[in-house]
Amino acid sequence: MPFRIDRRREMSRGLLYLSPVLAVAMTVLTGFALFAALGQDPLPALYHFGISPLTTLYGVSELLVKAAPLITIAVGLAVGFRANVWNIGAEGQLTFGAIAAGVVALNFWGEEGGWILPLMCLAGVLGGMAYAAVPAFLKTRFGVNEILTSLMLTYVAALLLSALVFGPLKDPAGFNFPQSRMFTDSALLPIILAGTRLHFGAVAALMIAVAVWVLMTFTIVGFQLRVLGQAPAAARYAGFHGKRLIWICLLMSGGLAGLAGTFEIAGPIGQLIPAITPGYGFTAIIVAFLGRLHPLGIVLAGLVMALSYIGGENAQVEVGLPQAATGVFQGLLLFFLLASDFLVRYRVRLARRVTE
Repeated sequence: MPFRIDRRREMSRGLLYLSPVLAVAMTVLTGFALFAALGQDPLPALYHFGISPLTTLYGVSELLVKAAPLITIAVGLAVGFRANVWNIGAEGQLTFGAIAAGVVALNFWGEEGGWILPLMCLAGVLGGMAYAAVPAFLKTRFGVNEILTSLMLTYVAALLLSALVFGPLKDPAGFNFPQSRMFTDSALLPIILAGTRLHFGAVAALMIAVAVWVLMTFTIVGFQLRVLGQAPAAARYAGFHGKRLIWICLLMSGGLAGLAGTFEIAGPIGQLIPAITPGYGFTAIIVAFLGRLHPLGIVLAGLVMALSYIGGENAQVEVGLPQAATGVFQGLLLFFLLASDFLVRYRVRLARRVTE
């Protein structure tokens, strides 16, 4: 019998917020079967993947280090997604922001001063905003789809970074390795937990999430963005400036992505290298939807996704899982999240055939 898909008249809010939990549970169950198929004992593999990293203070600190850029980027993306502005190029904006911040750090290399790090952060934010301004301009002026332009610019930023670290920004004393000089202490984020890599960027990410929650919940701009996403016709009737809101969404998400790139090079990395992140700009898209596009929910989702990075590395060492296991888990999580959301919004029924 054929299937029929009907849209639910009333969507359960409880099920909508429960679906990420269901997606995580289904991902774990599928991972159990996947580990068994790879010839691994599933229980130890899952333990080293999802629990073992949380049993030490250093493991928890690394979780926060990896969650910080995911949260910072995702809360910016969520603002645009709620307004139906689809910035898919946060990875490129992160890279361009890191380049801008890195140029500042290298121009003042060898100097000391409390003003260097704030100047780097400002440069990173402005760099990310400038890179996001390209799809914003093309969208508002010519109606070009921002998904394509923001995504394609990601590869331009990556190639630009490679050209710089292989060329003018390469460390002259680095034995011809494609990397810049190590930044001086004034260009590095302060460590907030001795003996770990946990830096101030983790605190800043939490502060940014709270600030964006206040913006979206208690301000006129946040109200306009929500209306633009839920009822575009009503937004036009109310006289909201759609183009201005598109600019706000893209510039905010680009600026926060650039700030995340600054935190990476001024934190765990300490220099410019050809690959700054393992794809945080793309992973943050999953984080945004896993957190239900809510800034505070994104904080929890960022921790879950950061655990997949740490757990993948830990399981690779402890039980010999392939490095691709991290990407597989993230892909499974996205798949089950989309499937859960579909079932929350739609009902699948068996359609009866009408016989003549």
